[in-house]
Amino acid sequence: MVIAYIMTPEQHIKSLRAQLADANYRYYVLDAPSIPDAEYDRLMRELSALEAAHPEFADANSPSQRVGGEASGTFAPVQHDVPMLSLGNAFSAEDVADFVRRIRDTLSLEQPEFSVEPKLDGLAISLRYEHGRFVRGATRGDGSTGEDVTANLRTIRAIPLELRGTHLPAVLDVRGEVFMKKADFDAYNEQALSRGDPTLANPRNGAAGSLRQKDPRMTAQRPLSFYAYGLGAVSGWAVPERHSDMLQALRTFGLPVSPEVDRAVGEDGLLAYFSRIGGKREKLPYDIDGVVYKLDQRDQQEQMGYVSRAPRWAIAHKFPALEEMTTVEGIDVQVGRTGALTPVARLKPVRVAGVTVTNATLHNENEIRRKDVRIGDTVIVRRAGDVIPEVVGVVLEQRPADTQPFLMPETCPVCGAPVVREAEQAVIRCSNGPAACPAQLREALRHFAGRRAMDIEGLGDETIADMVTLPFLRLPFLQTGTNAQALRSMADLYRLTLDDLLELKRLQDARDGIVPDPRKKPTTRWADNLLAAIDKSRNSSLPRLLYALGIRDVGESTAKTLYQHLGSVDNLLGADLDRLQAIPDVGPVVAKRIADWTAQAENRQLIADLRAAGVRFPEGQASAGGGPLSGKTVVLTGSLQGFTRDDAGARLEALGAKISGSVSKKTSFVVAGAEAGSKLAKAEELGIQVLDEAGLIALLNAHESA
Repeated sequence: MVIAYIMTPEQHIKSLRAQLADANYRYYVLDAPSIPDAEYDRLMRELSALEAAHPEFADANSPSQRVGGEASGTFAPVQHDVPMLSLGNAFSAEDVADFVRRIRDTLSLEQPEFSVEPKLDGLAISLRYEHGRFVRGATRGDGSTGEDVTANLRTIRAIPLELRGTHLPAVLDVRGEVFMKKADFDAYNEQALSRGDPTLANPRNGAAGSLRQKDPRMTAQRPLSFYAYGLGAVSGWAVPERHSDMLQALRTFGLPVSPEVDRAVGEDGLLAYFSRIGGKREKLPYDIDGVVYKLDQRDQQEQMGYVSRAPRWAIAHKFPALEEMTTVEGIDVQVGRTGALTPVARLKPVRVAGVTVTNATLHNENEIRRKDVRIGDTVIVRRAGDVIPEVVGVVLEQRPADTQPFLMPETCPVCGAPVVREAEQAVIRCSNGPAACPAQLREALRHFAGRRAMDIEGLGDETIADMVTLPFLRLPFLQTGTNAQALRSMADLYRLTLDDLLELKRLQDARDGIVPDPRKKPTTRWADNLLAAIDKSRNSSLPRLLYALGIRDVGESTAKTLYQHLGSVDNLLGADLDRLQAIPDVGPVVAKRIADWTAQAENRQLIADLRAAGVRFPEGQASAGGGPLSGKTVVLTGSLQGFTRDDAGARLEALGAKISGSVSKKTSFVVAGAEAGSKLAKAEELGIQVLDEAGLIALLNAHESA
């Protein structure tokens, strides 16, 4: 006798969800489809109908929810518990040899072992799973803070909404790449053309643009894929000791991993893998721009540590850039933030590595002479590192008979000042500074307002360019005898009013031939937001401000070092060359750059003007001996309530501490906020001191008031 088993609606829904999840796993992870697309679609329709009839069994992680919800309009910031670091680049076998040699020397290894994989050309993202359920996804952003794109990521079928298995981590922060396969890209563009819709420029832009759609339903229409390649925060799971084994474990959880992942030993093994993947690059179903080498043993990774924003245990080996031929239609000279004059070739548009190139750098006077690039020449253009276009060389056989060598100008093409060339330097510079050269001022303002500097949101390139050229300022402080003038320094930003910005908009519209509608009241929201962002930046940290000033060769790290050892802008202005050279990590060249900058009257006036405009110059305690926390290595993990991790790190650095991204035996103590993950577990395992937020505050108060 056969007994028919009839499922309840809830059981039927769970069964359909499991079938669809299994189909996704077999398709995206195992690359072994188990059912035809038509059957998948039929199961999806059946599930959707059942869920509509029984809303009491709704589940945000159901496969039916991938169609996308309502548009959000904004992307909330997400602070990464573990920073999403970038990678250093290798462009030659010599670079790879240097990378392996550093590891051998540091770890005393004869033949280091590596996990190797293709470098996908897409968009880096972070996926957070809690007890196996996908709860949040974010972009890389600046490495510390990204954007919440959870709703968009839920639409990607390659990303499991629930992990497979029974013993799942309490928290699993998966790092990976969203990308678009070549065939999917071509099919999407064909369909877009048939509908009369805009097409995508290339697969990478298609992937990045798809994740920044404010309406998830638009993202759901894009054929996106995903591969996992690493981890962020983890708790409740013993992470395998080898990186390659960790990737295999992610695959068992149902996360897709590139099938080209492999292991390699030593320099020869890395170069052999590079050659093998390069040979099949064009046949791969997705675009790659190189391969990535990572030390396989996690304890060796921790011993190697990090430098700046990149791990010392991993590197991206980039393929030689794709090249094309085109014609030089002109040569322009651009003026940069530091006054450097850079020749740029204007090219007949040409597609290089999937991007239309119209300009390419000629670097400097020495390079343009060496390559002898002339207007009218046929040249070979390359996207260096597949990013920055450059002229590789001239096809002399096709040179017209009447071309003339190009000569760099003897005066600045923007302000007309004489150019100067430092001894043994290839670069020539405008002899004026930003106060007298609009091109330098424009670039200086871009740098000043940047995210890693004063972070003035809304002050974009076009707005800055117009502020520097259009006479929109009508303020008493001008005292020039004229009715109006353009922006003349960074300090002028802090004197702007709503009327100034509305006048700027009026001038822009008049220039562009836009006639305002007298029946509509002009909106001021953009101006209000910009003024608010400028006002917020008045209270930035001193290291950010020092970096924002744009002193040559003073990057973020050097700015922090100056703050730690000098403590104030006044001490910086008063420091002589000997005092500057005595600061660790500030060599004679950088010290002279700083001394030259502080010696210029216009720069001292800029500091005075910024102060007068209400910009705070917070002071720290100058640490001649390195500070009370000198020699201490600190790791920050989890979420802090009273301040951001960046702010906490800056205050600890001001006391002489070194901030590290990983826990090792060299770590002095760990600051653990809410939802601290694997770093906290590692600290407890090694017996390293752990401070909660209250302990951190007590530590800061004790030393900062001393």
